[in-house]
Amino acid sequence: MIAATGKSGIVPPIDARRLATLLVAACVVLLSVLYAHALTFPPLTGRVVDEAGILDPATKQALEQKLADFEAKTTGQFVVVTLKSLQGTSIEDYGYQLGRYWQIGQRDKNSGVLLIVAPNEHKVRIEVGYGLEGNLTDAVSRLIIENAILPRFRVNDYAGGITRGVDDIIQAATVNPEEWRSRAQKRPDHQSSSVDLFMVVLLLIVFIMIVRSVSRQSRYQRDGRRGPWSGPIIFPPPGDWGSGSSSSSGSSWSDSGGGFSGGGGSFGGGGASGSW
Repeated sequence: MIAATGKSGIVPPIDARRLATLLVAACVVLLSVLYAHALTFPPLTGRVVDEAGILDPATKQALEQKLADFEAKTTGQFVVVTLKSLQGTSIEDYGYQLGRYWQIGQRDKNSGVLLIVAPNEHKVRIEVGYGLEGNLTDAVSRLIIENAILPRFRVNDYAGGITRGVDDIIQAATVNPEEWRSRAQKRPDHQSSSVDLFMVVLLLIVFIMIVRSVSRQSRYQRDGRRGPWSGPIIFPPPGDWGSGSSSSSGSSWSDSGGGFSGGGGSFGGGGASGSW
C-alpha cells in the first residue's frame, strides 16, 4: 500500500496492485492502437479465409460446412484463417487484433474462436473469445495444437492438421468440455507464470517509452520545433476497439446461400500458440 499526504492531511492509501493493473490496462490500449494502425488484415470472405492458399476446394468446403453447423448449434462463431504473413509481429498480437477487427462472436457473449495458420512463419494459434475461455482454456487449446495440429503440419499435411484441429476445437467447446479440461490438467504447465510476468514487464517498459516520447513531443511543440512525431496521431477503425459496429469494412460476406459477418464479439488474448 502506498500512502500520500496533502494540504488537507492524509490521503487514503493507494492499492499498489490496482495501480499496476490500471497501468497495464492503459499500456494494452496504447499498444492496441499502435498495432492496429501498423497491421493490415484480410477481408472476412467466409468462415474459411485461405489467404495463404494452402487448402484445396474440397477441404475448404467441408470446413465451411462444419463451421456453419457449429454456429447453428451453439450460436458461437468459428473462423479458420491462413495468412501470407504475420507482418513482423507475433501471432499472439496479430491474432487478437484480427479477432477484434473481424468482431467474431456474438456481441453480448463474445463467443468467437479463430484457428490461425501462418505457414511461412511456421506458426499456428487458437484465439479464443472471452465467452469461450471457460471451455477452450489455454491448456486445452495447447493440447489440441500439440496433439492434433502440429504432428500433421510437420509433414506438410496442412489440410489434415486444420481439419483435425477444427474437429477437436468443436468437441472441446461443445461435446465434452469437462473431459478436455481433465486431460489438459494432467499435463504440467510450467511456462504460464513466467510468460505472464514477462509480458507484464514488457508492457510496462513499452508504456514508459510511449509516455516519454509523448512528453518529448509536447516539449518540442512548446518550443516551436518539430518533434519525432511531426504528423497527426491516426487511430484505428472503430472495429478494432472491441465490440464496435459489425458493419465495418471487410467484415461481411454474402453468397447465394446466405450471409456471414462478425457479430460484434471481442477478444482479450486467450488461447494458445505453437510452431513447427
